[in-house]
Amino acid sequence: MQSPPTPAAAAVTLRPPAPGDIGWIVARHGQLYAAEFGWDLGFEALVATIAGRLAQRLDPAREACWIAERGGERLGCVCLVQARDEGSDAPEAGVAQLRLLLVEPSARGLGLGRRLVRHCSDFARRADYRRIRLWTNSLLLAARGIYAAEGYILVGSESHHSFGQDLVGEIWELDLQ
Repeated sequence: MQSPPTPAAAAVTLRPPAPGDIGWIVARHGQLYAAEFGWDLGFEALVATIAGRLAQRLDPAREACWIAERGGERLGCVCLVQARDEGSDAPEAGVAQLRLLLVEPSARGLGLGRRLVRHCSDFARRADYRRIRLWTNSLLLAARGIYAAEGYILVGSESHHSFGQDLVGEIWELDLQ
């Protein structure tokens, strides 16, 4: 059983993106991951590609993005999109993909990451997806804990060199049926 949100957490609203938010998502991912993990511009470029595709082809019945905000200050974000084959870009029937989860350092510990991920799960169920997939890296311990608590299962991992670092990429999935 989850404990009730703190007053600070309860004051956070989730809203769809407005003009300027997509740029903020890209900039904050780039800034935070460089500061916290030493990742280079390659990561910001990946985020820009993902965010740009989202903005260009968002299907509101099947995809969404949320900005967490309190008192006009952006505190986090997450997106849920139709999963696509990386080679052909063809949609994968019944599969959603969680993307771009971020919680500002000032808002960590409020349960906001869990709330954002749960919001994706709830939306995916309403949109009749069968499962959600996500890609992350093993060193993102807080995010991995959030995914595990939501019921995601680690289904694959692979070493890679990206963003100026040697990393272990992970694929997690949540069965919605």
